[in-house]
Amino acid sequence: MKYTVIAFYYLGTIENPDLEVRRHKEFFKDRDIKGRIYISSEGINAQMSASLQAAKEYKEWLTSDERFRDIWFKEQPNEEHAFYKMIVKTREQLVAIDRKVDFSKRGEDVDPAEWKKMLETMDEDTVLIDVRNDYESDVGHFEGAFCPQLSSFREFPQLAEDLKKERDPHKTKVMMYCTGGIRCEYYSVVMKEAGFDEVYQLKGGVINYAEKEGSNHWQGKLFVFDDRLVVPMDRDEENRISCCSYCEKECDIYYNCANMDCNHLFICCPECAKAHQGCCCDDCQKGRVRSFDSNENPKPFRKLPFEEKQRLSS
Repeated sequence: MKYTVIAFYYLGTIENPDLEVRRHKEFFKDRDIKGRIYISSEGINAQMSASLQAAKEYKEWLTSDERFRDIWFKEQPNEEHAFYKMIVKTREQLVAIDRKVDFSKRGEDVDPAEWKKMLETMDEDTVLIDVRNDYESDVGHFEGAFCPQLSSFREFPQLAEDLKKERDPHKTKVMMYCTGGIRCEYYSVVMKEAGFDEVYQLKGGVINYAEKEGSNHWQGKLFVFDDRLVVPMDRDEENRISCCSYCEKECDIYYNCANMDCNHLFICCPECAKAHQGCCCDDCQKGRVRSFDSNENPKPFRKLPFEEKQRLSS
């Protein structure tokens, strides 16, 4: 059976997020859909995989609501589910930024074709910012991008303040991008409030760019927050820029450290992963260590059953 991987977000007031969660859970109850949906008073942020029929039904159901009529669904084909289960829950914020965001101040959307032209005409007064986490940019990013080593979305406001000390915010053109676009909706506002006059964001994020422009001006692959973890920008493309954290051989395979108290996401070739039993360092091979799965396409860490955790702790 063929599946489709769907990503979308909606920014707008939702007066009763708890009710929206219940509505979604009821709809998903008997349908072949798995994923992760967060709903807040600010809107919806969703990633899911579904059978083609279930995806069609969901899109029709959601957009039949006047509030969600214009939602843009970004889709990618896949041979299997890209998620383990369906999670729908409320969140205080769709992006963890710990501050109120006035979306009327957001940056200017740039479609992929225009973005490509901007990349080709960048000058010294332009800064191209990858606003994703460090482990995302490690496996792929745009040529010439500033990839700050952020381990948390909450660090971005300080980055904006630091950049203002290095560059004149009135003369600097800021280009920013993320995976699907929602982080730029928040972070472009932060840049504007920091005093940067010209702020541009890639419409639909890298997912949309890959669909329209392929891997033009992109180095490596794309990190995604589902079971695939790393995907090529162009179908069948084997472009790698990262290497194994042990042997430094060219590699873009991610593993979660098998040590339950670490769980660090690290790049490792299958040979080294097997030799170190799925652990990110030698110290992690001691303590509560999960059994290593030598699958060549490892999936993200799944929470162990309570009984298994107890066994490893004893």
